[in-house]
Amino acid sequence: MPDFEVKDINLAGHGQKKIDWAWQYMPSMQFLFNKYKAQQPFKGATIAACLHLEAKTANLLITLTKLGATVAACGSNPLSTQDDICAALAKNGVHVYSHRGMTTDEYFSYVRKVLKYKPNVIIDDGADLVATIHKEMPELIPNILGGSEETTSGVKRLKAMHAQGVLKFPMIDVNDALSKYLFDNRYGTGQSVWDGFIRTTNMIVAGKTVVIVGYGWCGRGAAMRAAGFGAHVVVTEIDPHKACEALMDGFRVMSMEEAVKIGDIFLTFTGNIHVIRREHIEKMKNGVVLGNAGHFDVEISKPDLEALADHIEHLRDNIDTYVMKDGRRINLLGEGRLTNLACADGHPIEIMDLSFSLQLESALHVYTHKLENGLYPVPVETDRAVMESKLAALGIKIDSMTPEQVEYMKSWQE
Repeated sequence: MPDFEVKDINLAGHGQKKIDWAWQYMPSMQFLFNKYKAQQPFKGATIAACLHLEAKTANLLITLTKLGATVAACGSNPLSTQDDICAALAKNGVHVYSHRGMTTDEYFSYVRKVLKYKPNVIIDDGADLVATIHKEMPELIPNILGGSEETTSGVKRLKAMHAQGVLKFPMIDVNDALSKYLFDNRYGTGQSVWDGFIRTTNMIVAGKTVVIVGYGWCGRGAAMRAAGFGAHVVVTEIDPHKACEALMDGFRVMSMEEAVKIGDIFLTFTGNIHVIRREHIEKMKNGVVLGNAGHFDVEISKPDLEALADHIEHLRDNIDTYVMKDGRRINLLGEGRLTNLACADGHPIEIMDLSFSLQLESALHVYTHKLENGLYPVPVETDRAVMESKLAALGIKIDSMTPEQVEYMKSWQE
């Protein structure tokens, strides 16, 4: 049994059932496990992971251990951490440090405990492992071969570090792989954010005005699903191209100043800070619901909500109701953290099967290739292979070019 800190190890049996349920719907991960199990390609690797600790993630971490790695993991979000999954991970040989509802101080203490295993490979979700290494534990850097990051928010941080010349080891940008953002961000977030909303509120979406704040791939997916539920969808944007795209996708586009007057549900997808703040909250209708699907709980200004409120009520799990001094009630889901994970189980299994296959392959790539410091895309052949394995598992065949077509595509003369 590895060293670990979990809420209750006796929850492992229940967590294992959830892990087993997810595994049967992860054909790409199964394919990779069967492909590599005889080789044990991670033998000698120590992998530090900071991820949302739920059933699908557990299958990635357990697979890494079965392929030879020593794995230490902490939860990347206090409300996405599932205690029964953590217990089951410990039983499966993972050094896991997390519990649901951990404080910020506890969170960073777990990050440091994971890093004390002196990893040579990093799997990050939000770039907190990378940032902590650079700020507090630079002595680990010479041992690190590289890592991967799968979130928009984390990649934003890594791009800033790379641009400033301070990123001291190679990182692979899993977030921008086609197999990730075309599916995880659009179909994964698009479905799971509404799963979290509906589970938590038990409210109908049809007929309501839903304000999508940010029309990136996650916002596109959530807007598409909201329309399918029968909502009136409004999009707010700072990018004129994305705003025009939303308009041509059939949605109303307006400024936040206009949207706050009519919105019933607000969902943020920007990766930026305080996109909903005091001047917006002051104009919102009674009973609105606010949810965030960005990685950090900064998009909806909780300090402004607290300053404007007379008091806070808790009538349902995962909902903080801020009762304004004028009597209006503003409802915040999951403490402003990721609605799809704080209030539900995250992305659908089949979606994370793709993303975690990319994570596994990216970890293997940095472990077996000597890369210079910097931020790298997922190798094109890896990205394509993951999607091919997914289609093959589904029994779907696609066409390939003939030799004549291959040559034609290389030619500039007719």
